[in-house]
Formats: sequence, structure tokens, C-alpha cells
Amino acid sequence: MWHDHADLTEDLDEYLAAAGGAVAARPVENTLLLTVAETLRRRGSDAYGEGAPRYGWWRGADGAVAGALLWTPPHAVLVGALPAEAVAPPAQACMTLGRPAVSAERGTARALAAQWRRTGAEVTTVLEQRLYRLAELTPPCPAPAGRARVATAGDRGLLVEWVDAFRREVGQPGPGAGRAVDDRIAYGGLTLWEHDGVPVSMAGVSRPAAGTVRVAPVYTPPQCRGRGYATAVTAAVSGAARGAGADEVLLFTDLANPTSNGVYRRIGYRAVGDRVEIAVGC
Repeated sequence: MWHDHADLTEDLDEYLAAAGGAVAARPVENTLLLTVAETLRRRGSDAYGEGAPRYGWWRGADGAVAGALLWTPPHAVLVGALPAEAVAPPAQACMTLGRPAVSAERGTARALAAQWRRTGAEVTTVLEQRLYRLAELTPPCPAPAGRARVATAGDRGLLVEWVDAFRREVGQPGPGAGRAVDDRIAYGGLTLWEHDGVPVSMAGVSRPAAGTVRVAPVYTPPQCRGRGYATAVTAAVSGAARGAGADEVLLFTDLANPTSNGVYRRIGYRAVGDRVEIAVGC
């Protein structure tokens, strides 16, 4: 038995007090909720845009928190891990929030889409991603020419340019690249691959959350692609994260890009599951 509604709030502290423990209990499946909440806590409610973030959670028959969601407009609502049959609370919450796009585990996304279609809504798939976790790291051999180094404040201009370019390529342009870069530099969260002293690729890693970190973004400018730089810098940050004590090192790939999926598998990443973003129309 599941409650048929979610508690919604704009208060991050209230959300963390009510649902933070339940979300952290499944840190791999809930990596997006964990890292986004941590970024909002550190950088403020406008970290992902001007719209006020909204948070939600709901309880099972035993009164324990059984699911959670997080929305940073204009991005998709992030629905956390839950059984596909328990979609009534997030479905109703998303209707209350005005039918924004929703990102959820594939089974949950299918159940949400089926429920909304029964009401006459049109539902389309926007993006399909695969979540990977690092098993045994296998650095590329032979490695491309060059070396990895942690980015510093002296790299800021280039990093902002590359983060903006990455966001445009993945269809999420917007302001805030400078703040994001400054935050990453503060904890050594961006690494460059250099060839002959020139940066040719970049990989980032999130702050630890519930023992996990997630690699993102990974970007190589078009003129430097096809030479193994992204593979090498991803392996470098993955190894560094594990060496720093992360229990789980995670990353997402776009299922429409078979090249990147193959690259990450070759260096030791193994699939956990798929996440699907769906858009709800009238």
C-alpha cells in the first residue's frame, strides 16, 4: 500500500530532514538526486536556473519515506528509485508542478507514461541514458600522448568555454557555467588531459555524496576528437576518485552514442540500468 500523494516543498532543509536518509540509502540509483541536492546546498537555490527548486517525498504504509523527487526548473523532474507499480505519488506531483519533463528509471518512466496516457496526455521520449558503475579500472593501453593534471584557477577561461560547449552539445544550454567551474576548481573537481602542454580534453567529478561520486562532464573539442583523449582523462579521474576513497564511481552515457558507451565499458565501467526522460503534453 502506497500513499497516493507527495509532500512538496521549496525548503531544501525540510526535504533533507524528511527524505535525505531514504535517498542516501540507495546512493547508486539516486545519484542524481544526491548530487543535485548537494550542489543546491552549497551554491544556493539558483545553481541550476532562476526557477525555485521544488522537492517531494512520499511514504509507504509503514510511514517510512518510500520515494522522492527533485525539480530544478527549467530541467526535468528527477524521480528517485522506486518500484514501477508505485507511481501514483510522483505522477500526481508532476501534474501539480505543471507537467514538466520527467527523468526516471526506465521501468518507472514507462509506468508514468502509461498512467498519463490513460488521462489523454501525450508522452514522448526525450532522452535515454545508461548509468554505469566502475568495476575494475582498466586504463587505455596504449595511452594517448600526454598526461592528466588537475585544473586550476589559471584554466578558468578555457573551462568555462568548454562547459558551455558541452551543455550546448547535450541540449542543455544556459547560464551559470562560470559558477559551476569555480565550484569544481575549489575542490579539484575538473581534470585536463594535456598534449605538449596544451589542454585537449576535460573530465569532471562531483563532490562525494553518500560514498559515491559521478564523472561529468566529459568534453573534448571537435578538433581533438578521435585520439583517445577523453578515454584517458576519464580513466584518470575515475582512478583518482577511487583512490580518494569513493565507494562507487558512476557515470551516465547517452544511449544514442554507441561510441562513448563502448569506450567506458573498455575501461572498466559496467551497466547498472537505464534512465529515461519523458515529456508530458496535453
